[in-house]
Amino acid sequence: MARLLLIRHGTTKLQATDRFWGKTDIPLSAAGIKEIKKLKARLAKEKIDACYSSTLSRARSTAEIICEGRKVKTVACEELRECDFGDIEGLGFKEIEQRYPDIARKLANGTAVNFPGGESLKQLDSRVKKFIKRLETIKPNDTVAIVSHGGPLRLLICHLLGISVKHWQQFNINRASLSIIETYPQMAFLSLLNDTSHLK
Repeated sequence: MARLLLIRHGTTKLQATDRFWGKTDIPLSAAGIKEIKKLKARLAKEKIDACYSSTLSRARSTAEIICEGRKVKTVACEELRECDFGDIEGLGFKEIEQRYPDIARKLANGTAVNFPGGESLKQLDSRVKKFIKRLETIKPNDTVAIVSHGGPLRLLICHLLGISVKHWQQFNINRASLSIIETYPQMAFLSLLNDTSHLK
């Protein structure tokens, strides 16, 4: 059995309001660093044999805090980057409704979206599936930390559990949250989802 610790990065300096931040490389805020230090304390007794992270600094910093003091090297992966939201990058949902009503409708309905000037859900999903190939090298009893963003983590959960990606938006993955998947040769089990109890 391999144990996957799915971690979303902490709060950033631009996430005081709910906006679509994808490819923009935003650092963790002071509050975000505190959040991840609390998660690090929670994971203190958990062994971590390997760590993979998005190349964006908010995820890399999160991974570095989590693995500080451990003999684990973080492997930065382009495949784990957040979706490129293109022309809607940095916009709030109300602004998207005004400027791109068709995109807003699709987002609200959870249907496949091609972000103008950015990526499509299919392209993001292709990246996530490419990352899953990396997991084939994991040893049966390894515990692996995967530090990424809301979009890639939701798709990763879908693929590992054998759920259609059309349900990807039905998983709530908050910042600084921990989800855990136990993987076996023929099946995977979700043992924890979007847990932020360490932040209270």
